[in-house]
Amino acid sequence: MFDLLKFLRPSGTFSHGIHPAENKHFTAHLPIRRLPFAPELVLPLSQHFGAPSESLVHPGQEVVRGEPIAKANGFMSVPLHAPATGRIKRIELMPTAKGPRTPSILLEVYPGDSQEVRYDAPRDYTTMEPKAIVQAVQDTGLVGLGGAAFPTHVKLSPPQGHHVHTVLINGCECEPFLTTDHRVMLEYPEDLIRGTKILMKALGAERAIIGTEENKMDAVAAIQAHLPTDGPISVQAVPTKYPQGAEKMLAKALMGVEIPSGNFPSSVGLGVFNVASTAELGALFPHSRGVIERVVTVTGPGIEKPGNYLVPIGTPVGFILKQLGFTGTSNCLIMGGPMMGGSVASLAVPMTKGSGGLLVLTEQILEQQQRDAVSYPCISCAQCVAACPMHLNPSQLGKLAHKHRYEEMQGDFHLMDCFECGCCSYVCPSGIPLVQYFRIAKSSLREQAARERAAAS
Repeated sequence: MFDLLKFLRPSGTFSHGIHPAENKHFTAHLPIRRLPFAPELVLPLSQHFGAPSESLVHPGQEVVRGEPIAKANGFMSVPLHAPATGRIKRIELMPTAKGPRTPSILLEVYPGDSQEVRYDAPRDYTTMEPKAIVQAVQDTGLVGLGGAAFPTHVKLSPPQGHHVHTVLINGCECEPFLTTDHRVMLEYPEDLIRGTKILMKALGAERAIIGTEENKMDAVAAIQAHLPTDGPISVQAVPTKYPQGAEKMLAKALMGVEIPSGNFPSSVGLGVFNVASTAELGALFPHSRGVIERVVTVTGPGIEKPGNYLVPIGTPVGFILKQLGFTGTSNCLIMGGPMMGGSVASLAVPMTKGSGGLLVLTEQILEQQQRDAVSYPCISCAQCVAACPMHLNPSQLGKLAHKHRYEEMQGDFHLMDCFECGCCSYVCPSGIPLVQYFRIAKSSLREQAARERAAAS
């Protein structure tokens, strides 16, 4: 019998944080279903942190599903694979979820094709050296599927002198509305465990902990059913709190370990990976395949058929909404969740490797939010200070941002430690858009640093 208390006893968590309404009831109970192929896929060459991929195809060229169509442009880059069999129409600038247009491959999908993946080369990770595994992971084009889209193979290459002894698999999925990771843990536990073993082999790690929140105990049971009782991989539930899914928060909750400011998890012997990325690795690696699709939560009060869908990379948002029943406008859409997601500027924006969710609101909700979006002067209540999981002073940072004192924010108040979780904005009784202020400040500082580098060279 599954012992619930066994996985709840260690009640470690991080300090501060918030408890927003979860709103996962829309989709948490719905199994993953496949979405039809769109007539045309839009494939940005930049879908990840780092250098954009370099195209290998030309207009008019026919490609088959799974075929590499762009190569990695250096170490901090990954290749891109054809999500469908079809013909390359053209390569041009197309809109993205972040706003600016970016070079993209437009793929016309052959409607009569079976869309079978024709690229397959069996591979046994247990006989491979760690360096070969890292290269093979890069060849899959895998990045963090939780939203950051950081190349997975780079995480598997810690700085010299850093030994990773423990792999942490992040299945907390604390962002409201989203249930992608939850369904992946329930439906693909074998892929998840296989992917975890591959990560351990690549890093030389002695053990792994799959961490999730205690509102997903069915996922704990599903994973535990595939694990030996005395093996190096375990699964652990931690208290439900936002932003439990941030790697520093997860390390604190599961291990009681603080990751120092400005350092990677490997500096304290940890490797942190998203649960969906890990399961995808477990599914792709043994067959030498690339990332061509991902599970996406489409949810919210503005969609008729909410659920978790297996969506080909490059599928336009407009096509998804047409399939699932939506009659609003692009202004009602958020790519990701309500805390860290961003509004969608165009229905032509495609789903990319880092797109885990599409939150669909109604125009009535949006209008109400716009009426309520009035900010007042800071009243120094310190609610933002009490909520910030990084123990920053968002109130003071906000006041400095208002005066454009960005360098002071960075030097004296550790702006760059902020990972824009949104806790401060959520609790602010004055309605001050603190996270937006911080993003502008960071962008300004990065632009200034780029200008200084260019001038120095």
